Amino acid sequence: VQLQASGGGLVQAGDSLRLSCAASGRTFSNSDMGWFRQALGKEREFVAAMGWSGFSTDYADSVKGRFTISRDNAKNTVYLQMNSLKPEDTAIYYCAGDATFRPTRLATVPSKYDYWGQGTQVTVSS
Repeated sequence: VQLQASGGGLVQAGDSLRLSCAASGRTFSNSDMGWFRQALGKEREFVAAMGWSGFSTDYADSVKGRFTISRDNAKNTVYLQMNSLKPEDTAIYYCAGDATFRPTRLATVPSKYDYWGQGTQVTVSS
């Protein structure tokens, strides 16, 4: 599966952005999908995840109430709607897919994800 992330850009604090991640390949609809981000000089961190069916979600505490993950399996695309952006949200955002069946909890660590997109830069100015 190949992932192509898009939608990043330069915005001001308080603005919104919607990231998209288009997938090619037949395993997308069977994969949990996640968004991670990596700020300059920092480790990659979990942002949000959604189960393959779209019914389960998980968010980092830092983005709860501001970010929303969604997916359209018919379009092989996962989205990240980011509202009320803050300068500390500045990072490269990566989408990733987890093809392992996890009945109890979505994966929130990068090592659990099997395939990754190339990343899209989000910069939030104060």
